[in-house]
Amino acid sequence: MIKVSSIKQYMYCPMKLYHQIHIDSSENNNYQLSNELKKLKIDIQDLIKKNMRKVKKDMTLIEIESVLSQNIDPYIKNTTDTIKSMNIGLENKQINNIIDNAYFNIKITSLKIKQTMTIHDRHAYEIMDMFFPNCMYSFLIKDKSMDVIGICDKIEIVDGKYYPILLKSGNPPLKGVWDQDAIELASHAILIEEEFGNDVYVGFVDYEKINDRRPVVMDVELRKNYFDILREVKEVIDNKKMPDVKKNPKKCEKCDYADICVCD
Repeated sequence: MIKVSSIKQYMYCPMKLYHQIHIDSSENNNYQLSNELKKLKIDIQDLIKKNMRKVKKDMTLIEIESVLSQNIDPYIKNTTDTIKSMNIGLENKQINNIIDNAYFNIKITSLKIKQTMTIHDRHAYEIMDMFFPNCMYSFLIKDKSMDVIGICDKIEIVDGKYYPILLKSGNPPLKGVWDQDAIELASHAILIEEEFGNDVYVGFVDYEKINDRRPVVMDVELRKNYFDILREVKEVIDNKKMPDVKKNPKKCEKCDYADICVCD
């Protein structure tokens, strides 16, 4: 089956996908590392949610941050030590990014909680649904009819409607979302529609570095682009079709396959 991660890789660089599938054997390690890091971020969110139950409306902002931060450091250390033991390439820089993003998220969340408790005169446990709607994490979906499989980072369920959420740690564009993020989100939306029989009209990309959620409308044009790309990915994977790619200095100089790549 075609992995959604392969579609995402194709959007970044079709030739890199070709090399990973037909030349390199390290793809599984990269895929596993990506999944482990996403699970860690989700677990951190769950810890923050549990800690939020202890927040009282008379607490100061500093006290709220302290409560939300409880057990975060030891959990990150224990989990990253476990990931390192798997020998799948976890780097200290990635760990530092996770820690920085977690505490930035805690600061922003603390401020929002404080403001909301003041406005509604409620303790934090009474307003939790405003911050953490009913949702499913790391939800695996297979669509045998399209031969596609993917793990949805997060699916929020509000009033019977399903909303796919992408969790991204990289830098966002100035406006909107990156094209590859929109296509990845569209793939998740279509998988959700097939799995649950509910139409998905909009999804969201959470750019964690700036704690910003950006909407993506699942319109006809985006869906058409997704199916066009899906056909191209199948050609690369199933028929070993070598894509026609122009060199991109910013991407190519950092690529592991620069010495063997035949980009124009």
